[in-house]
Amino acid sequence: MSDLTSRLRGSIAPLVTPFQEDGTIDARTVRELIDHQVQAGSHGISVTGTTGEPGALTFDERLQMIDLGSDAVAGRLPFVPGTGTHQLPETIALTRRAAESGADAALVIVPYYARPTQDGLYAWYSEVAEAVDIPIIMYNIPSRTGVELAPKTVGRLWRDVPNIIGMKEASPDFAHANFVLRETGPDFLLYSGLEALCFPMLAIGGAGFISVTANLVPREIARMYEAVTEGRWEEARELHFRLLDLNDVVLTETNPTAVKWLMSRAGLIGPGLRAPLVPLSEDGQRRVRAAASSWGLVGEAR
Repeated sequence: MSDLTSRLRGSIAPLVTPFQEDGTIDARTVRELIDHQVQAGSHGISVTGTTGEPGALTFDERLQMIDLGSDAVAGRLPFVPGTGTHQLPETIALTRRAAESGADAALVIVPYYARPTQDGLYAWYSEVAEAVDIPIIMYNIPSRTGVELAPKTVGRLWRDVPNIIGMKEASPDFAHANFVLRETGPDFLLYSGLEALCFPMLAIGGAGFISVTANLVPREIARMYEAVTEGRWEEARELHFRLLDLNDVVLTETNPTAVKWLMSRAGLIGPGLRAPLVPLSEDGQRRVRAAASSWGLVGEAR
């Protein structure tokens, strides 16, 4: 196992993008959130993934978040920004910026809306990876993109493209993850992108997780990974079941609506979301509050 693949394991926290009252990126709060993740024991930081509302950011704002995130992390943890879009030139440009900023790897989502074939996906990732000098972690999230990276396609890319090193797996079909690892083997870095599957992913040899819940309880999410690596499976299993309700409600009314509401109640960020997302409904607030109250996450609004 290389030093890089050894480092890129555990809980990589996918940060929300905080906004100021005027709607611009709140750079100071981004730095505070990253400091908090470092202090809480997270094993890595990601920005502008799904939780960071990348589709609602301008191209320049995404560049800003890559530079800001890299500067704030300052080498203390691995840094894995999301750089994928539905356009190949933009994806390559963002991924090159990640490399220039000193990121450890780039998280590249399956191109959305177009619904490409598996040959199209193979060509897409091959072109992105060959155009940049940075490790690539693919991002399979069919609920958002409308198409899924097939295990055989993942295996082809893993074997054929040297700087493709792993994938974030956000398919609700856990069998899919099993077939991916059968195609690739344990050196492939497979992360759970679905909260309820973080613990099961470790059981089949996954590298860790990129879980929105790490914005709320980063210490516990990191501890679940560490418990498994240290052989404390019962402790990890107990954490898995204790986190289950919270993991369920963080996806209420489209991520990151619920997690941003909870973080604003805790005074960590302002409540701002970018269109077309809207604030959490009253019914949603009741549901989220019920699951989050036992964690002490529902305080006074900022």
